[in-house]
Amino acid sequence: MRPGGDAAGTRVGPARAGRRGMIPSTQGAPTARGGTDDMADDRGAPAGARPVWRLRGQGWRPWLEPGLLVLTLGAFLTGLLARALGAEAVADGGWIAGTVLAVLPALAWVVAALRRGRAGVDLLAVVALVGTLAVGEYLAGSLVAVMVATGRALDAAAERRASRDLRALLEHAPRSARRRLGDVVETVPLEAVAAGDLLVVGPGEVVAVDGRVEGGSAALDESVLTGEPLLVERSDGDPVRSGVVNGGPAFELRATATAEESTYAGLVKLAQEAGAENAPVVRLADRYAAWFLPLSLAVAGAAWAVSGSAVRAVAVLVVATPCPLLLAAPVAIVSGLSRASRIGVVIRSGGALENLGRARTLVMDKTGTLTVGRPTVVEVATAPAGDAGEVLRLAASTEQLSPHVLAEAIVTEARARRLPLTLPTDVVEEPGRGVSATVEGRRIEVGKRTAPRDHDWARVVLDRARLDGAAVSWVTVDGELVGAVLLRDPLRRDAPRTIRRLRSAGLQRLVMLTGDRVEPAREVATVLGLDDVYAEQTPADKVAAVRGEDAREVTVMVGDGINDAPALAAATVGVAMGARGATASSEAADIVLTVDRIDRLADAMEIARRARRIAVQSATVGMALSLVAMGVAALGWLPPAAGALLQEGIDVAVILNALRALRDPGGDVTLTADTDTLVRRFATEHDELADTFPLLRRAAGLLAEKPGPEALDAVRRAHVFLVDRLLPHELAEETQLYPALAEPLGSTEATAPMSRTHAEIQRLAARLGTHLELADAAGELDPDQVEDVLATLYGLYAVLRLHFVQEEENYFALATDRTGGPG
Repeated sequence: MRPGGDAAGTRVGPARAGRRGMIPSTQGAPTARGGTDDMADDRGAPAGARPVWRLRGQGWRPWLEPGLLVLTLGAFLTGLLARALGAEAVADGGWIAGTVLAVLPALAWVVAALRRGRAGVDLLAVVALVGTLAVGEYLAGSLVAVMVATGRALDAAAERRASRDLRALLEHAPRSARRRLGDVVETVPLEAVAAGDLLVVGPGEVVAVDGRVEGGSAALDESVLTGEPLLVERSDGDPVRSGVVNGGPAFELRATATAEESTYAGLVKLAQEAGAENAPVVRLADRYAAWFLPLSLAVAGAAWAVSGSAVRAVAVLVVATPCPLLLAAPVAIVSGLSRASRIGVVIRSGGALENLGRARTLVMDKTGTLTVGRPTVVEVATAPAGDAGEVLRLAASTEQLSPHVLAEAIVTEARARRLPLTLPTDVVEEPGRGVSATVEGRRIEVGKRTAPRDHDWARVVLDRARLDGAAVSWVTVDGELVGAVLLRDPLRRDAPRTIRRLRSAGLQRLVMLTGDRVEPAREVATVLGLDDVYAEQTPADKVAAVRGEDAREVTVMVGDGINDAPALAAATVGVAMGARGATASSEAADIVLTVDRIDRLADAMEIARRARRIAVQSATVGMALSLVAMGVAALGWLPPAAGALLQEGIDVAVILNALRALRDPGGDVTLTADTDTLVRRFATEHDELADTFPLLRRAAGLLAEKPGPEALDAVRRAHVFLVDRLLPHELAEETQLYPALAEPLGSTEATAPMSRTHAEIQRLAARLGTHLELADAAGELDPDQVEDVLATLYGLYAVLRLHFVQEEENYFALATDRTGGPG
């Protein structure tokens, strides 16, 4: 039996659905968060969480490596100066002092490595230093001392540079807040802030706790959490996460959580745990040391035995000091951690980064990972001759005071379209039924009801909702059914593009696990081209499935809910969508995406593979060069002093190579601020225009059922929509959006297929207009025209739907904070 079991869940392929021993599903039941159980809000502070705000002082530790470098270099230069002045004894004394200064901490490093169970290739450095003192090669010993100190100093400097973004999370943490009580504003310690307090956030200040904007708006810099450089506008009532910076005038914030329960506390905790300790690639360096150490000693012993010269043996040991092995790999890994943190990906350890870089299988939850994770308006249907915008405005006005998740989605959609809402009166909410209220003198009802089957358009709405797995909120005005709002959890706009990038990054198997029903799971899998799907999975089923995949290949699991936490812990690498705060899933995960964008996983995968490749490359090349130098030294062609200089050059080269993991390799599409604004504008227009698509389908339905005046009027309304709204939108895209996208996408060819689709849309619209002209001239639609008009309407509907989706996936997903959209 496959993971999940026939008795526990349902597995379907991307193009098939096999109900095997399915159990009754509870999907569709309303929850606190809304939508279905699979979309339930399970976020909350982990038990026992405490605010992690203050950095611990590191005392003298940061000064050890730079201080050792200064002392050993000073001793070396003093010896050179003394030798130049003819003071041989002083020169030897300076070099001896420098060698001894390096031996002492090197011994401490060896002991520390042995205590951790590591072979400790620093032992070679100690042997080389002691050997130079034993054979009187004091200059070589001083050079080795400088080499060791330089390598350690470079490592420390590289780690400080590489981890500065991680430390920035800690240094950025607020320690107090300004609380308002009436007309008095006082500064209070962060731990004194409670949920419900009214806080004042001044310009440039860090938001101390999670909350909502109170009585105004705010312009926020969320780059610390998300990596996005552009300011984000938040309106009255919008949620704000702690850790973001107020980039505009002062605003008031109503706290919804304490500091220890807020987003930033969870991220700080994750940042403190992030590091390069015990990464598998570093342990690989220790495994190298297991054979490199005896090999070096054997070569040195053979050189001594064959030549009878201890100096040759010391020369071999000098060039065998494998600093690249110990330094280059950790530097590359820590650099990768830093690079990931800049784009909103917090990785707990270098081990997680290394495992991510060699993963071959990706297992994903559906809700909140591949989909937006919350109900979204996907269509507003109306009675014949109805206005979709007016139906939505009345529904949103009625729902303003309702806490229900579907009400929130309707209100959010209306505000996004800037519809003027009216405050309702005489509001009555019936649990499980909906809301009724008086709006502008009319009695409006919004919610669940039995739709009259004698309304053709209502029957179409019900069929559409059943096929698409959407929820329906019916809208009546003074008892008359005027429209319906369809809501569903839509696919993220960036999901298809991310899946393609993940495959190109080396993932060979993509699997979806979901507690949702078979039909919506199958639809998502088909659209994304996934390799396998497990539907109606319990948390235990998910764990079993992940373990089954993990037994075959290194497996990454991505999820966002508390029900995903066990599966995240079971995977080789668990990745949590933790943008909305500290959750059980982010506590169980190895990697947390602090921005609500699934494409950041593809970015992190590319960073991980590059960092791992550079780490292995740096260590391997450094050791290969050291082996060559050992052979040359064993033949007596490389004296200890020259060997020390050569090894120093090798160390510097491989460490600098490892630092390449810090750089952005390029290849990502980055929009300018103006282009980003333009893309977001057209994305908003898409949301508005998508609601008018049913005009085409309704006209075709009426025409197919009964050609006549009513059907002809519907066709005419559809044509007016095309000419007045859609074609101007397409023309603006062609003349404004596509030229702006040419540079970031690399050429005008990237948008050429969309331009061809624009031409086809215009051709079909003109064809429909010609049919209407003929019908107007004849007074009616000729029966011979009906078939072609139907083909034109259906063609327009299909082309427009596909065209909109393609633009949203390929272009609009590049804009900041565009994750959802019409399904």
